[in-house]
Amino acid sequence: MGIDTKSDRMKCMEVWGGNRAVQKSIETPGLCTWVYSKPYGECKSGGDVYYLSSCASGRITRLLLADVSGHGDMISDVAVGLRDLMRLNINYIKQTRLVSAMNEQFSTLANNGDFATAVVSTFFAPTQTLTLCNAGHPAPLLYRSRTSQWSELLSDAESREQIADTPFGVWEQAEYSQSQIVLEEGDLVISFSDSLIESEDAAGEQLGTAGILKLVSTIDFDHPDEIIPSLVKRISELNVTSLDQDDTTIVLCQATGGSTPLKNTLFAPLRLLQAVSDATYVD
Repeated sequence: MGIDTKSDRMKCMEVWGGNRAVQKSIETPGLCTWVYSKPYGECKSGGDVYYLSSCASGRITRLLLADVSGHGDMISDVAVGLRDLMRLNINYIKQTRLVSAMNEQFSTLANNGDFATAVVSTFFAPTQTLTLCNAGHPAPLLYRSRTSQWSELLSDAESREQIADTPFGVWEQAEYSQSQIVLEEGDLVISFSDSLIESEDAAGEQLGTAGILKLVSTIDFDHPDEIIPSLVKRISELNVTSLDQDDTTIVLCQATGGSTPLKNTLFAPLRLLQAVSDATYVD
């Protein structure tokens, strides 16, 4: 079953997402994003939390994929808290404040042993720049359309004396590095929960990042909306039970080269004035 080919266009000042099962395509200026999430078993919601936001002018698209430890009502409370943080930071190009706030939020839950791995990324349409922070999460994969090559998108963090890039909630004083790349039209970035790299082949060996790289390299990219369904299918063909052992979430982004509509920029000040009372949340 494929993701709907018709994309929803995200509104300015909108935050969309949650932790429920979903297959959806969303357009923002310069970017098209596909989100697939399937909670463990027959659960309606899971520990994988995903959010997208668009700023007052539409120039800033922010994406969050988090794998939260814990269960039940705690996960729902965390999902709401992350949504609120996305909303508070919706108009900031720099994502460092959001990342710090996320670590602080999970640090307050540390007494229960709760933490989250996460990938936070910010796309700025005028420069086609993607800034990424990885907090102990599986590394995203980058596809360059010019060379038709996939690669692992690793952090460029320099060695530090302080603990860095740990899962949120593990170390309150942790620092988080930011990697920045410029996307050309047709380039792809795919992020996913650890259920993919922990999936097994027919021999019972975990695929790891190398195995996922090998699988995506065999997929036809002429139809981006079929990349996620094809990847899920190929993992299941190797071992039918692999993706049934945990929550599974995949977020795929493609640079479209589109520009921000002029009316978005003109009406941005009005949206900012109305932000407190008219903020739009879509569940």
